[in-house]
Amino acid sequence: MNDDNHYRPDTLAVRAGQRRSAEREHSEALFLTSSYVFDDAASAAAHFANEVEGNVYSRYTNPTVRNFEERLAALEGAEKAVATSSGMAAIMAIVMGHLKQGDQIICSRDVFGSTHVLLEKTIAKFGVEVAYVPLADLDAWRAALQPNTKLLYCETPSNPLAEVGDIAALAEIAHAGGALLAVDNCFCTPALQQPLKWGADLVIHSATKFIDGQGRCLGGAVVGSRELLEPVLGFVRSAGPTMSPFNAWVFLKGLETLKLRMRAHCASAAALAAWLVAQPQVEKVYYAGLPDHPGHALAAKQQSGFGAVVGFVVKGGRSAAWQVIDGCRLLSLTANLGDTKTTIVHPATTTHGRLSDDSRAAAGIVDGLIRVSVGLEDIADIQADLAAALAGLG
Repeated sequence: MNDDNHYRPDTLAVRAGQRRSAEREHSEALFLTSSYVFDDAASAAAHFANEVEGNVYSRYTNPTVRNFEERLAALEGAEKAVATSSGMAAIMAIVMGHLKQGDQIICSRDVFGSTHVLLEKTIAKFGVEVAYVPLADLDAWRAALQPNTKLLYCETPSNPLAEVGDIAALAEIAHAGGALLAVDNCFCTPALQQPLKWGADLVIHSATKFIDGQGRCLGGAVVGSRELLEPVLGFVRSAGPTMSPFNAWVFLKGLETLKLRMRAHCASAAALAAWLVAQPQVEKVYYAGLPDHPGHALAAKQQSGFGAVVGFVVKGGRSAAWQVIDGCRLLSLTANLGDTKTTIVHPATTTHGRLSDDSRAAAGIVDGLIRVSVGLEDIADIQADLAAALAGLG
């Protein structure tokens, strides 16, 4: 499709970005090649100089990857997307593309554990400062803003406590200080939330999760304006954390069913969260779809669904949490999420295990916390599996 602008999201998810080859294939072609052939030396020189558009080398130009990038950008309402080898590579590409020594990042505390590690143990070595603030505390974001602040970064909803950030307000704070706002949209995907429409400058995806939807491939992406993605693409082109064509092809197929899957995920997650609230062994449930969740109204405003990830705290700390996890027979014990299969994990000793005790405490990752990414099994079977596991606690 040459003009995607007038089509609705469900159509874009199936058709955006596709260019048929001379073979006239109906499904998107998979281009497994490392490089491309030019007609003459002048043409090769023009392509390498970026004077003409075209394929040069699959580290940064590949038709299948471009198809994925254009489709994802269309779904996010963006000008451009840059695909990466993973979600963490997408974060790295933003930082390396837009920040330099002496700059500051303000990051919400409640983010994926590897994001903490990347910022504190890798990015900090290059002289970039990192300040952490509570996601929902707008005054804390304002107070942390410094003359050298260049990037505000958050997940909304957050991993794994489903905190909700006010994207429009955070964008206003960032822009007033001359900084950019980057939002990790992994939990919602563009099927449920489009951060750019609320003022965000850059959107980050771990395509590994719901975009794939079946736990098959690693991948990530950064989405935004052409101008803001130029330095991101420059880093990816030179450093090489690029998406493979095969993975891009898998993600294209994932995007085609994304909205349908997210509706089913959301419905089952809402049912599971409500059920967990009623269980005597459960101390607290984290899910923005619950009416008493502090971010419920905001999530209902900027999202079209509450997502598939439910966090809950069992009474008895780590030993009780491990007992529940080990007692499950249907749910998969794995740190991945966004799969058709429901997954369960203990964040304090896995996804956030590399954080210091103080950092985990500040992020609200207590020992009794369990994270469930609700899949597409029958919700009655998911509840029955957890009921049997919880019953073991007495």
